[in-house]
Parts: sequence; structure tokens; C-alpha cells
Amino acid sequence: MATNLHLRTAVLAACVTLAIAWGSARADEVPLVTGEHWTKSSEQVKKAYLVGIANVLQVETAYEGANPPPDAQSVVPRFAKGLKGGGHTLDTVREGVDKWYAANPDKMQRPVIETIWFEMVVPGLQKSK
Repeated sequence: MATNLHLRTAVLAACVTLAIAWGSARADEVPLVTGEHWTKSSEQVKKAYLVGIANVLQVETAYEGANPPPDAQSVVPRFAKGLKGGGHTLDTVREGVDKWYAANPDKMQRPVIETIWFEMVVPGLQKSK
């Protein structure tokens, strides 16, 4: 329970930090994180990126409440279900992304979120059927 509280506090702190750092950044100003960025990042930065993604998913789920949109209107339920179906944690996602870029050095321009989707979420969705 205490660990869960610490994780939530860390997630909140990371989100507040990112919000302050980005301020009023427009969508075209926010860089798309690619394998180049990923492979040059420290383990802490990689975890912060993944915590940010997890937090966005949690905030969206909480906002939707008891009336989530259909899967065709949101990737959030599929993203969560796919990662859960694949048995993933933040560490297994980080390790999986590390391994994928190490095995595919010619694909460093591929966005990290795309790598997570196609290499972890989609296979997890297929397992959970």
C-alpha cells in the first residue's frame, strides 16, 4: 500500500514537472520521442517517459469514469488491455523497448510509442482474446 502511494506521488511529481517544463507548448513544438532519443537516455529518463504515458492513460480513464468511449474512439482501453494481457510492467516495457532498438539499429527514427504499441500492446491484445 505504501509503495502504491509512493508510486502515485512520483507519477504526480513527474507530471507536474513535465507540465511546468512544457508550459504552453503547441503540439508541433513537442518532440516525438524516437529510438535515437531513447537509446541516448538514462534509465531514469526512460522510466519518467513511461510513467508519463501511464499517467496519461490513468487520467484519461479517470476522466471517462463510468462512460468510456467505444474502442473505435479511444486507444486508451486497448493500450491498457494489451499491456495487461502481455503481463507488462514499467520495467518490462523499458526492457522490451531497449531490446527492440538494440535488435533494430537501422530503425532509430521509429517513435517509441509506436514501438510500444506494435511490439507489446498488439501482441498483448491477441493474448487476451
